Amino acid sequence: MRHTLPNAPQFYVTAPQPCPYLHGRAERKLFTALAGDSAMTLNNALSRQGFRRSQNVLYRPSCESCVACMSARISVRDFSPSRTQKRVMRRNEGLERVVTSAWSTEDQYELFRRYLDDRHADGGMADMDVFEFAAMIEETPVRTRVIEYRERPSGNLTRVDGALRAVCLTDVLDDGVSLVYSFYDPAAPEASLGTYMILDHIEMARQAGLPYVYLGYWVPGSRKMAYKARFSALEIYKGGVWQDMGDPQAHESDIHPLSVDPIVEQVARIDLPLD
Repeated sequence: MRHTLPNAPQFYVTAPQPCPYLHGRAERKLFTALAGDSAMTLNNALSRQGFRRSQNVLYRPSCESCVACMSARISVRDFSPSRTQKRVMRRNEGLERVVTSAWSTEDQYELFRRYLDDRHADGGMADMDVFEFAAMIEETPVRTRVIEYRERPSGNLTRVDGALRAVCLTDVLDDGVSLVYSFYDPAAPEASLGTYMILDHIEMARQAGLPYVYLGYWVPGSRKMAYKARFSALEIYKGGVWQDMGDPQAHESDIHPLSVDPIVEQVARIDLPLD
């Protein structure tokens, strides 16, 4: 179904599919194309309203039965690492950050396959081949970087020769960095590489003077998403505004179907950038 605002991008709604986060639920997405000279401006504006990017599309959950999926971001200024997170940073001091353009490589894909086979063998991306992987990385109309984490080189090795341990596809927004997709070596669970990448992005944002790190969606009641609530200064986009998360359990009522606004009202409230 198409929904249009005057002089604005067209918005569409996907057909319901099984929810990957809450058993027995169905998910539906509101989305619009991301292209042309206004792509970066639109990406910035809609990211501040809970949208996420996937290649040339911006999307936001628009489910019929609940509003549990909430966009989450960390306030860089207010963030303070926990003792456990400090240990994670020390544990990964041997890794070096390598920032590249949005270009896929064979060793990225090999790591990606190992990660999926170990962590998400039954997920929607399980059958992704090398060409689809390249499209995920390279098809971007906005300012995007690939952040690689490699073992720190020694001897005659160059920085790009160190073993690849983790990768994050990252968009650079006008008010922060957005972790579009990340994956890591599943053979080293004790390294907590997923947590480490978030911590390192907080440091990158701080160094760049950017106020936020966007993490994607947090879902109360979902074990897959529980790790995000462990970061201090976490904000969620709820009821059309960003707010401190507070007690995670306080948001579990948002899976109730009466919490959902009609799709036409949702589209009408989207604040689009001026031409």
